[in-house]
Amino acid sequence: MTAAEALIAWLEHLAHERRCSPRTLEAYGHIVRLHLAFLERHRGEALTVSGLAAVTAAEVRAHLAERRQGDRPLNARSISQTLSAIRSFHRFLDRRLGAPAPGLALVRGPKLKPGLPRPISADHALGLIAEPGLDPDLDPWEAARDQAVLSLLYGCGLRISEALSLTRADAPLAERLRITGKGGKTRLIPALPAVRQAVDAYLAVQPFPAAPADPLFRAKRGGALSPRHVQAAVARLRGRLGLPASATPHALRHSFATHLLGGGADLRSIQELLGHASLSTTQKYAAVDAERLLGAYAAAHPRQ
Repeated sequence: MTAAEALIAWLEHLAHERRCSPRTLEAYGHIVRLHLAFLERHRGEALTVSGLAAVTAAEVRAHLAERRQGDRPLNARSISQTLSAIRSFHRFLDRRLGAPAPGLALVRGPKLKPGLPRPISADHALGLIAEPGLDPDLDPWEAARDQAVLSLLYGCGLRISEALSLTRADAPLAERLRITGKGGKTRLIPALPAVRQAVDAYLAVQPFPAAPADPLFRAKRGGALSPRHVQAAVARLRGRLGLPASATPHALRHSFATHLLGGGADLRSIQELLGHASLSTTQKYAAVDAERLLGAYAAAHPRQ
């Protein structure tokens, strides 16, 4: 089997067995294609699966060094992601095609300082949701649509892709919303009355006919609303409100989790609501909440 055929088999495995998103498949495929192209240039010959099994730590380090110094140099986090994708590809070659690459075990990625989620305050989150209704450049149905989408991100903790995956058959929203997230994992999320009302208000004014399978949220010309539109809309809204660049659509999901934790919700419940596979991912919100409490203490204690 050639290296190109092995790459196709791996991507099919990720798509159909691991249920990775199209964006993950695109990113991983790009990384491994560059990896294979480097090895072919370095060795001066076409690659086979048996040749991939002979990859050395020196070759991988040389490739990563090239990526650090190219036209678009990668930072430490991107280098770590690149190495992770390469290792995933070679694990597949080992387990499915009997071609282990022991040289990879000698390669160490850069040390990364774990990042914390960057939520915004409840007032800022509610301000973002309300602001489209005050924007004179938006048609009333567009303002209602943006308010409904942002309400789902903050009120239900959805990812943009999850909110935009809703169809006309999903609305009016039930009291419990069934969402299929990463890895095809399904979860039930309570839909607050304010969220259901925002979606109902959008449905009452949106101008397009829709079959049950059509997307719930529509763009100006009637097509499916894109994540890029939501990101651009929030960038415009935070500029109007004077909010920092950290006020992104995903920050509303972070805020959903952090504000629940601050209100007394336990980490296991938040893990289920967010659809995290690992509790360690959810535990980052506990660190954020602890930082907030320490900051409030430092600012308010009379002995400071």
